[in-house]
Amino acid sequence: MDNFVVISGCSGGGKSTLLSELHRQGHAIVEEPGRRIVQEEVQAGGHALPWTDMAAFLRRVIARALEDHENASARPGKWVFFDRGLVDAAAALQELTGEPHLAGIGRRGRYCRSVFLAPPWPEIYVQDSERRHDMHAALVEYGRLQMAYPALGYEVFVLPRVSALERVDFVLDTLSDA
Repeated sequence: MDNFVVISGCSGGGKSTLLSELHRQGHAIVEEPGRRIVQEEVQAGGHALPWTDMAAFLRRVIARALEDHENASARPGKWVFFDRGLVDAAAALQELTGEPHLAGIGRRGRYCRSVFLAPPWPEIYVQDSERRHDMHAALVEYGRLQMAYPALGYEVFVLPRVSALERVDFVLDTLSDA
């Protein structure tokens, strides 16, 4: 889907802030599936949590990302911005299990060719009840994403470390030039 744009990258790199600003400006967004799964599992007393059963968690994230992808076509507007996507969870599950999850996923849930990655930004990184991993784990995740998206034919644009408004301009300008 050419209008499904992924905002991904390093945990704690300002993705949610950027997406909030895009939403405030009237763009359709899809919230991060991983955070939604964590909230649901904690509320239900479940075990599909990254700190309890990472494989089960990632499988639930993949299923939710597929649902999000399917449901996004009903969203209004020229662009639909995703806070992370299918590739993120598939790449993590592939690294965890050694099974080739990216190859099959890459064909099932395509996004716009232009993908935006938030780089590591230690000055704004914070852990919280849903993000318990440290900066080192976030850096490993970022490296994995830097390789996974191009391997599936996506063109990666690294978001500058600037205000959310400036990031919105960067994203929209890049998309209009593509």
